[in-house]
Amino acid sequence: MRALSLFLIAALWAGVACASAIERLDQFMSRTQSARGEFEQRIYDRNRRLVQQSSGTLAFQRPGKFRWSYAKPYPQLIVGDGERIWIYDEDLKQVTVRKLDAALGATPAALLAGDNDAMKAFVLREEAPEAGLEWLSATPRNKETNFERIRMGFGAAGLERMELTDAFGQTTDLRFIALDRSPGLDPGLFQFVPPPGADVIGDR
Repeated sequence: MRALSLFLIAALWAGVACASAIERLDQFMSRTQSARGEFEQRIYDRNRRLVQQSSGTLAFQRPGKFRWSYAKPYPQLIVGDGERIWIYDEDLKQVTVRKLDAALGATPAALLAGDNDAMKAFVLREEAPEAGLEWLSATPRNKETNFERIRMGFGAAGLERMELTDAFGQTTDLRFIALDRSPGLDPGLFQFVPPPGADVIGDR
């Protein structure tokens, strides 16, 4: 099953090296309006066996606009246009669309690409430093979400890693690369038109 850790569209830049992880998250929410970069993703089962690797590019513009593009191993595109989230599976020629409010109620995108109120959907807690990073855990208040816990690791460059654990014990490990804070982004990045012949499912 392909993981759509799609709503994970994000980037963060630390302003103060000695700041706590929660303070760094606060800085992101108040100062960073857009970002772009690359990511690597690894998915592990509950026994920590690697089951999938992928990579691609990301961009976001707060609030609610983002583009998450998988290049390997399967081409897949996820676009948030501020009103809806479009998920295009190129191999299946299928588009799934959901209203943004319904999809972002308590997900990583709500925390990172959403507005300041998005933080209210999570219980935040500082964790002990690990692997040279400062860690923050975010537990969704809504127990019906896809994820049981989200961890964010902050290093000298800002947000460097995210770990997402679902109800089945599967963990998605994201590593962010070459992040560019507050770049000028083409508005067309956050627009999506279903390709001719593609099946469209959901709240169009």
